[in-house]
Amino acid sequence: MENYDTSKKLLSIYSILLDRYGNRGWWPADTPFETIIGTILTQNVSWNNAKKAIDNLKMAKLLDPYILKNSELGCISRQIISSRYYNQKAQKISTFVQFLYSEYNGNLDLMVLEDLPILRKKLLSLKGFGEETVDSIILYACNLPIFVVDSYTKRIFNRYGFFSENCQYSEVQCLFTLHLPKDVKLYNDYHAQIVNLGNSICKIHPTCYLCPIRAIAPGIECEYSKVRKI
Repeated sequence: MENYDTSKKLLSIYSILLDRYGNRGWWPADTPFETIIGTILTQNVSWNNAKKAIDNLKMAKLLDPYILKNSELGCISRQIISSRYYNQKAQKISTFVQFLYSEYNGNLDLMVLEDLPILRKKLLSLKGFGEETVDSIILYACNLPIFVVDSYTKRIFNRYGFFSENCQYSEVQCLFTLHLPKDVKLYNDYHAQIVNLGNSICKIHPTCYLCPIRAIAPGIECEYSKVRKI
């Protein structure tokens, strides 16, 4: 019964967010490879600044795995300055492209065919690639069913009492994968809805009176707003 109730709560939250904001259409990109580069560039920076970097790579005709494989790091980093930490991110882009060629002959279609747990393990072994980045690549670029967790996910669902404040990435991820249908489109848009809610309303200092999922059903109540009587 507990598992059933958790599933109902999670699906109820998603349904309300979808009704309020519509499908978020995430990740915006022309190709899966562009999505992967975007996941690297958006680390620790706003999407607008990451997009500027992607557009610069396009204009410089660098947004191609073969060209990037043969490009100097300085050439890459000059195009992605808007993304912050551009030298480190240029190295991560190079690391991924070298991996793509060494493991899959530069073919993303072959990478997608890899068994999901094996692909995740391989990507996590790359220097500078953490769980959120790797899972974003797997979900948004490879269209494989894995739930992406970020700081917004932890903040929102901690406030709604689903887990403790100091929970691990894997614990949060399991909450969704164990209680939601294993569906790429659902995982995709649910995460996008969470990001939108966390970025616009459920901030560190939230505007709780605007939150569409505040006290939506018995057993789902935001601890933040309840304690502060917002």
